[in-house]
Amino acid sequence: MESLAPPNWDVAISRAKASNIPSVFDILRRHPYLLDLAKELRKAKEEVIRNFDYYIDLTKKSVERIGGKFYLAETSDEAREIVGKIVGSGKIIVMSKNNVASETGLRPYLEGGLGNEVWETDLGGEFLVQIANEEPSHILAPALHMTKERIAQVMKERLGIDVPPDPVAIAQRAREFLREKFLRANVGITGANAIAADTGAVLLVENEGNIRMTSVLPTVHIVYDGIEKIVPTLYHAMIETLVQAAYAGLYPPTYVNLTAGPSSTADVEMYRVSPAQGPKEFHMVLVDNGRRKAAKDPVLWEILLCIRCGRCSMHCPTYWAIGPRFGKPPYTGPMGIPWTAVTRGIMEAGPAAMLCTHSGNCKEVCPMGIDLPKLILYVKNEYLKQIMRK
Repeated sequence: MESLAPPNWDVAISRAKASNIPSVFDILRRHPYLLDLAKELRKAKEEVIRNFDYYIDLTKKSVERIGGKFYLAETSDEAREIVGKIVGSGKIIVMSKNNVASETGLRPYLEGGLGNEVWETDLGGEFLVQIANEEPSHILAPALHMTKERIAQVMKERLGIDVPPDPVAIAQRAREFLREKFLRANVGITGANAIAADTGAVLLVENEGNIRMTSVLPTVHIVYDGIEKIVPTLYHAMIETLVQAAYAGLYPPTYVNLTAGPSSTADVEMYRVSPAQGPKEFHMVLVDNGRRKAAKDPVLWEILLCIRCGRCSMHCPTYWAIGPRFGKPPYTGPMGIPWTAVTRGIMEAGPAAMLCTHSGNCKEVCPMGIDLPKLILYVKNEYLKQIMRK
């Protein structure tokens, strides 16, 4: 029988678990205030989910006040078309890791549909997945399924880069390759860890430095993400970056980036003008794609609290066994089942939901306290009901 897991999955997931799980527990032990911040963050996110329309409008006004342009896309098609109109064709585009871009098929659209050269820039994220022409396997680390040996092979075959299967050497060669892309890029597209409704500011957490370069070097910066990334204030946005980084096992993060509009300066008579050394244009494209409908669902609404830390997958026996087939890329693992239901429908999420063993580990480790077993059971039941009606 053919395995559901990718080749060498057992090796890749074993290495990831050995590194990640002890790290998160150690971080929470050394910094217990993070537990209180997580509880505070959940309350703030619940407030936005209950009042999406109000906070979307507030975000729009805030973004426009700081010199940016705001767009709300109801569907994946609309989201892609908005970005396509901003970008045009024949451009060089650099992107940071972005699950909503994967959800909506943004990169293939900008490449094949409009003839742009597009590069993912997060090494362990979408860059390796892009050059291997594979699907992401983990919400936080899309190339989790790739061992160092496989990465070295792919870099040689696809890019002509001869590199030993050593993490240090791989990172160095990727840095050299991507630097040239950053310097030539016309457009930078990032996601958002959190968006502050009261200021229009975007918070991004990273360790590589690629997000800083993506958001600063090109003349146009586009923030592209889901409406669930909105939180009431900049204070709450800062909390989300800390909680997300900690529960991902990377605390403190190397960089926390705050972007609020295009670059500006007030060095002449304290009069603020734009642009300065960074981007001339700042665009925020927020995607609905089923999120506001889910907010009204008595069960599914809770998945909108998810902060994409990926911790549920690290503690999930089903994910350990079969990897990204538990879910539907880019939304894999326990959180991936309800997220697939929200963005692609119950019939798309149902088959993966049927594989869940309901160990309950995911609920125990979720920083937002999301009842993932309940959500997955709900998807199972709705899936079976729809099958029975056919």
